[in-house]
Amino acid sequence: MTFPRYPEYKDSGVNWLEQVPVHWEVFSLKRSVVGCTNGIWGNEPDGENDVAVIRVADFERNNLRVGLEKLTYRSVTPNEYSSRALKKGDLLIEKSGGGEKTLVGCVVLYTHEFKSVTSNFVARMRPLGEFDSNFLCYCFDSLYQGRVNYPAIKQTTGIQNLDSEAYLQERFCFPALAEQVQIARFLNHETAKIDALIQEQERLIELLQEKRQAVISHSVTKGLDPGVPMKNSGVDWLGRVPTHWDVIALKYLVSEKVAGPYGASLTKSMYSSEGYRVFGQQQVISDDFTLGDYYIPEEKYEEMQRYTVYPGDILITVMGTVGKVSVVPDNVEPGIINPRLVRYRFNPRLVAPGYVKALLLSLPFQGRLKEAAQGSTMDGLNMGILGDLPILVPTIEVQEEIARAVEVHKSRFDSALASSQELIQLLKERRSALISAAVTGKIDVRNWQPPADESAFDEEIRQAGLETTA
Repeated sequence: MTFPRYPEYKDSGVNWLEQVPVHWEVFSLKRSVVGCTNGIWGNEPDGENDVAVIRVADFERNNLRVGLEKLTYRSVTPNEYSSRALKKGDLLIEKSGGGEKTLVGCVVLYTHEFKSVTSNFVARMRPLGEFDSNFLCYCFDSLYQGRVNYPAIKQTTGIQNLDSEAYLQERFCFPALAEQVQIARFLNHETAKIDALIQEQERLIELLQEKRQAVISHSVTKGLDPGVPMKNSGVDWLGRVPTHWDVIALKYLVSEKVAGPYGASLTKSMYSSEGYRVFGQQQVISDDFTLGDYYIPEEKYEEMQRYTVYPGDILITVMGTVGKVSVVPDNVEPGIINPRLVRYRFNPRLVAPGYVKALLLSLPFQGRLKEAAQGSTMDGLNMGILGDLPILVPTIEVQEEIARAVEVHKSRFDSALASSQELIQLLKERRSALISAAVTGKIDVRNWQPPADESAFDEEIRQAGLETTA
C-alpha cells in the first residue's frame, strides 16, 4: 500500500527529522505536555488509601497501552495521590529501568479511569489542550524506536535513568489538532491490522512448538512404527510402550556419573580469562557449547579433572532451571562442568546419547522431572531422583533411527518457526516505519478513510480489542 506525500515541504532544522510539511510547526517536546510528574511507590495496602500503582511491568509495549493483568495496589495518602493522580489520556514514560537490549524511555498511553498513580520508576506527562494524546503517544514511540532518547540516558549502578528534562528539549514536528486526530485515527486502524497479523503468527508459533514437542515425544516413547504391538510399561506416567522395549532405571545404564563440584571447590573468584572452559546452564539450555567465556587456569583444571566433559556425555541441569539436557559435541573445548550440572556417560553398546537426550526432553519426562524437583527436599534435582528415572530402551539400532528421525522433525519445525519469527520481525519493522512516516509528515493521510472492503476485518479487530480510538 502506498500513500501520497504532502504537496510542499520545508527544512525542519533538525538533522534527523529532515524535511516536514510546510504548514507543520517545529518546537521542543516540552511544549506539548505538562512536564514530567514523578511517581511514588507508597506503603503496604491498608484498605483505606489503596490505589493502583502503574509499574514499567504493566507497560504493553506492543500496543503502547497499560495492561491490567497484574496490577499492584499500594497505600498512598490523599495528599500524595492528588498531585499524582492519573486520568484517561495521560502519557506514562519509563524514567528508570531498561536493560542490555532495551532502552529506558518507553512511553505508553493511559486509557483507564480507575484511581491510580505511577510508580517511582514511571512519570506522568499530561498533554496540553491543543495536542491529541493518541498522536503524541505515536510520536514518542517513533522517537523511542529511533533512539532519539539515547543522549538523555545516564547509566548508574546497572540501571538506566532518563533525564526527562533533557529529553523533552528535543525538537519535533506538530500539525494542528484536527490533523493530529486524523493521523492517530489512521495509525490506530493500520497498526491494528499489523498487530492482528503478528498475533496470528504468534499463535502459529505456539501451535508449531506444541506440535513439534508432541511429534518428538511420540517418537521417543512409542517408536516410529505405528503398527508395533504395545505393552503396559508399568509406569503410570509413561503408559503403554512397544512390546520389545525394555524399561530400565537410568542408573543401570550409565558407566560413569558425576555431579558438579559443590562448596568452595569451584567459585567464580577462581575463573580466569583463558585456560579450560567451565560449562553450565548457558550451554545446556541453549544446546550451544560455543557460548560463554568462563575459564579456569591449568593448575585448577588438574585438581578437577573428574568433572571433565567428553564428546557424547549427557549433561543435565539440576539447579535453577532443571531438567534441560544436552549432548557434549565432538568439537567441544576441553573443560569441566559447574555445580549446576550432572554428567552421565552411557555404555555405547546399550544407549545412543541423542536418543536419551530426546527422551529426557519429551513431554512425559519433562513433566516427571518438574514434579520431582518441586517435591524434593533439596533445591532442584539430585542424582538419586535422576538415577531412578525409568528409561525406555529399544535396541541400539532403533535408538539411532529414532534419534535421526527426531533431528529431521526438529529441522522441519525449526524452519517453519524461523519463517514465522522472521515475518513477525518484518511486521514490527513495518509498523515502526509506518508510525514514523505518519507522525513526521512523510506521508499525507488527511483524506484517508478506512477501505469499505475491510469493514468485516475492522469489526473483528474491534471485537479483539486491538483497535483504539483517539
